[in-house]
Amino acid sequence: MNNIWQNESVSAQTQTIARSLKHFTGRELLVGNFSPAEFAEKVFHAPFVLVSHGTEADPVLNYGNAAALALWEMPWEELTRTPSRLTAEAPNREERARLLAAVTARGFIDDYSGIRISKHGRRFRIAQATVWNLISADGKPCGQAAMFSHWEFL
Repeated sequence: MNNIWQNESVSAQTQTIARSLKHFTGRELLVGNFSPAEFAEKVFHAPFVLVSHGTEADPVLNYGNAAALALWEMPWEELTRTPSRLTAEAPNREERARLLAAVTARGFIDDYSGIRISKHGRRFRIAQATVWNLISADGKPCGQAAMFSHWEFL
C-alpha cells in the first residue's frame, strides 16, 4: 500500500503512539510542530523502528513504520495481520511476555534488549528499545508500542 501514512487510521495511530510516549516518558516521538499528516509521514520514514499492537487476547500488530517493515521483511498488509508474539522465536516468547507484563504494570521500560526474527528467518538482536503502553485520548489502554534504533543481525 503506497503512502500508508496518509490513511486516516494510520495517522490516528501515530498520534496515539506519540501522545502515549509523552505521557509515560515525557519524551517527544519527533521534535517539531507538524500537522497530523506531516507527522504521520515523518514518523513512517523515521530512522528508527516503531511498531505497535492492540489489546486483543493475542495482540496483533497494528502499526509498523518503514524501518520496521524492512527489518521484519513484511509488507504493511501482512505485518498488520501478524500476532506480535510471532516477531520473536518460540524460545524467546516467554521472555517477551514477561517484558510486556512489566510494561503493563509500570507504563514503560527503557533499554530493553532481545532477539527477534523476520518473516524470512533472519534473527536479530534489538538493543536500547523503549516499550510503552498506549492510551486512547480518553485515557483507556489501547495497546503497546516499541521503538529502537539499534539492532544487529545474528
